[in-house]
Amino acid sequence: MDSDYRLTERPGLGMATIMARKGIQPAVIGAVLGFLPPDGPERAADARLALIGTGPGTWLALAETPEADWVTQLANKLNGLASVSDQSGSYVVLRIAGSGARETLQRGVFIDLHPAVFRSGSAATTVIEHIGVVLWQLDDVPTFEIATFRSFASNIRHWFELAAAS
Repeated sequence: MDSDYRLTERPGLGMATIMARKGIQPAVIGAVLGFLPPDGPERAADARLALIGTGPGTWLALAETPEADWVTQLANKLNGLASVSDQSGSYVVLRIAGSGARETLQRGVFIDLHPAVFRSGSAATTVIEHIGVVLWQLDDVPTFEIATFRSFASNIRHWFELAAAS
């Protein structure tokens, strides 16, 4: 693997999809959660939860250290405002960090990752090697995270090996 970046898996994250009910604005969801969810393809977070905008009124929620019933607690908080579905067993999150991360990712995604356009807090739903992913940038190192379905994680890792070798 190219020494300009590191690829690591982020095990143990709690993940859920949140879909606002018809007519419910992000600000209403934010009032319940205690921070404003992104109103587009961005990442917003507080100390316990991150939300990545994946579509209008739709977010991928990530909990760093989830309690056993965290999805139920989240669903209860958002009762009547949004549907919440546990995705913790469905996805794998990979972190790619380092000076070569952006260049390597650019070889496989069909979006502009130039730092003037895609920067800390930016997110996108896209594909890498025909595999659906949710991609977001955490910081200016740069550090990116990629969520993909668990059954495709080995294919994404293999793509990174090939991209590093090219």
